Amino acid sequence: MTRYARLAAILSQRIEQGLYPAGDRLPSVRALSQEHGVSISTVQQAYRQLEERQLVEARPKSGYFVRPRRAPAALPAVTAPVQRPVDISQWEQVLELIRSKPRAGLIQLGRGMPDIAEPTMKPLMKALRDAARHGDLRSLYYDSIQGVSALREQIARLLLDSGCRIDAEQLMITTGCQEALSAGLRAVCRPGDIVAVDSPCFHGTMQTLKGLGIRALEIPTDPLDGISLAALEMALEQWPVKAILLTPNCNNPLGYIMPEANKRRLLTLAQRHDAAIIEDDVYGDIAYQYPRPRTIKSFDEDGRVLLCSSFSKTLAPGLRVGWIAPGRYLERVLHMKYIGSGSTATQPQLAIADFIRHGHYLLHLRRMRARYQQNRDRMTDWIMKYFPAGTRVSQPRGGFMLWIELDEEFDTLRLNRHLEQQGVQIAVGSIFSASGKYRNCLRINYAAKLSAEIEQAVLRVGATVQQLMAADTLARSD
Repeated sequence: MTRYARLAAILSQRIEQGLYPAGDRLPSVRALSQEHGVSISTVQQAYRQLEERQLVEARPKSGYFVRPRRAPAALPAVTAPVQRPVDISQWEQVLELIRSKPRAGLIQLGRGMPDIAEPTMKPLMKALRDAARHGDLRSLYYDSIQGVSALREQIARLLLDSGCRIDAEQLMITTGCQEALSAGLRAVCRPGDIVAVDSPCFHGTMQTLKGLGIRALEIPTDPLDGISLAALEMALEQWPVKAILLTPNCNNPLGYIMPEANKRRLLTLAQRHDAAIIEDDVYGDIAYQYPRPRTIKSFDEDGRVLLCSSFSKTLAPGLRVGWIAPGRYLERVLHMKYIGSGSTATQPQLAIADFIRHGHYLLHLRRMRARYQQNRDRMTDWIMKYFPAGTRVSQPRGGFMLWIELDEEFDTLRLNRHLEQQGVQIAVGSIFSASGKYRNCLRINYAAKLSAEIEQAVLRVGATVQQLMAADTLARSD
């Protein structure tokens, strides 16, 4: 055990034993350094580890304090989707969400945007400016269809944290994770095929399946542990499932991390039924725990897992840089990439490679993990304060999305219509289902700095929910 880990364990034990009660100020970095005979950086690392475990919080110019213990909100119910293959709908509602642009007076609580305003992003912006200022013509050329080798090499190094040992030649850069998922699906499926998905499932995945003429088989999903393996096994025995598509780490929208044992069991099921696995890991790097959770791909020995990700959620979506590790399907995916978009833009690839190589990416991730975790707790507190009693809220273990479940009869489509008149937008639950389920649910983003303005927006959402519920109750009583 490292020195900072030993110190973190000592402090953790003292907190658990009540020697440092909730809300108390902890010893200063300098005092602990002298008490334990360690360097100041060792103490800082120990406190950082305790922050990641939500035991302490840093307050500007005040030091470190013991975090108050929060009573957890009730979790959403285990989902119960229709367990047969269905054609996907909901495009109109998705289009309404993605057409919405940032504008004065509109607070977008529904979009899947990370916080791009952090100072740890500055080296990336500098790298982008330098490429343009210095007239680096490489950034204007076509590069390899697989992507810039410097970036693929950096991604291969980052993948070690997720348990994967993948050579850069086995990676392909894509125009965002959406293209990675699309190319993967086209490589293993044909129109009319069946793909099993976790449910609720990212709306972009749903619409990709719709566009390719593939039917979705939604599998019941637990808000803490993820896709039901018992239900998946029954589905694989009953239907000719070609692929399993899921987000096991920091799922969007539920936020769970699938236990490692379940990931192994899922891979075994896929092997037994000869199904491919398309793994979306776009939020994996911003899991609150460290080291980050392993991917299903890290257990893959026969190349059936197509691992997809991007820098859209960890850095910025406007970069449009993603990647895929397609295993045995590499040649097929390369062809899908070629006929789909050709080479991905070179300039952002070179800038991101430079950003990672100089250590800025890992520093940025560390900052964002802590920020998003703190934001999750504050946003959950606001929801429990302003929403009706009985509201259920997910407990994300990474990313920046909350899934909220309201009364079964409530309609969030109607809610969104009312909210847009008040300058607030949410993501309605029905777009996360192939068959339009979850109309009583919504997704809220908590990535941005949580200001008084955002709190007022959450208050407006909760108040509008209460008003609509009261109106519905009155209507039923007449």
